[in-house]
Amino acid sequence: MRLLVVEDERKMAELLRQGLAEEGHSVSVASEGRQGLAMAEAAEFDVIVLDVMLPGLSGFEIARRLRAGRNQTPILMLTARDAPNDIVEGLDLGADDYLTKPFSFEVLLARVRAMGRRGPIPVPVPLKAADLVLNQGTRDVSRGERKIGLTRTEYSILELLMRRTGSVVTRDALIESVWGNDSEIESNTLDAFVRLLRAKVEERGKPRLIRTIRGVGYSLNGEQP
Repeated sequence: MRLLVVEDERKMAELLRQGLAEEGHSVSVASEGRQGLAMAEAAEFDVIVLDVMLPGLSGFEIARRLRAGRNQTPILMLTARDAPNDIVEGLDLGADDYLTKPFSFEVLLARVRAMGRRGPIPVPVPLKAADLVLNQGTRDVSRGERKIGLTRTEYSILELLMRRTGSVVTRDALIESVWGNDSEIESNTLDAFVRLLRAKVEERGKPRLIRTIRGVGYSLNGEQP
């Protein structure tokens, strides 16, 4: 396989290059974030092994830009940052796997092989309702020419409503999908998040896209306002 390693620690980068090459892989190495992004965009790789803490651009930003540019090469994040929120952020931005330092080289090899077998992930088809567009690959949301910034919870609610455009999504289904089966989230909490979502998605003078079905749940109107 053809691999790209983006790692600024020289000793670690050389160990990875040598070890992966000994397994028969063709390995390119970048020691800085912008260099790594440029190499990933300029050539085709089977897997990118990407450190998070890099000079120039962070691994998180590289992953975000690659996915925004519809580059679906599998990405293995390799970093000493092992806090749950760091792992969640990396995966949400488009990484396919996450390995924390220190790590077993045998585990790294196994994960690289597994990712190589999967190959590039197909680009998800954007969800559309009227002039509202949700890009599942980049998690970008826009209405017409206007970009809309959403929190993770707001995004999850909108994504489910858009997947079922024109149908009623019950309160229970929304709560279960966004917060999980064991959640103790109450209906008024869901209502509060929907109000926040509406404030960002709706436009003055136009019919509402998100409709309240009293006593049942919510529905997203897919017709052009």
